[in-house]
Amino acid sequence: MRIYHLATVSDWERAQEDGEYTTSTRGVSLEQEGFIHASRADQWEGVRDRYYADVEEPLVLLEIDTGLLDVQWVEEPPAPGVDETYPHIYGPLRPSAVVAVTPVRPR
Repeated sequence: MRIYHLATVSDWERAQEDGEYTTSTRGVSLEQEGFIHASRADQWEGVRDRYYADVEEPLVLLEIDTGLLDVQWVEEPPAPGVDETYPHIYGPLRPSAVVAVTPVRPR
């Protein structure tokens, strides 16, 4: 299965140097949140529009092959009372699990 994560170019470049991606979401680390936020193909544009619309730094969409993850991932609601589920990655994302990187523009 493929899941997606929006990243700033600088965070993605740092992950490639460090060997692991540890940004949960914009301005929040994996250590702070406990997981990395991800989305399905039908969700990432809404996430971009809601949370990244005012970002001036270039963004990339990371396409992640869940079969290549070496940590657990789970589909779950992002907050209590929310019905829609999103993929959450419970550990650092290794760049080797990212099968495509596509530049995207904020809206």
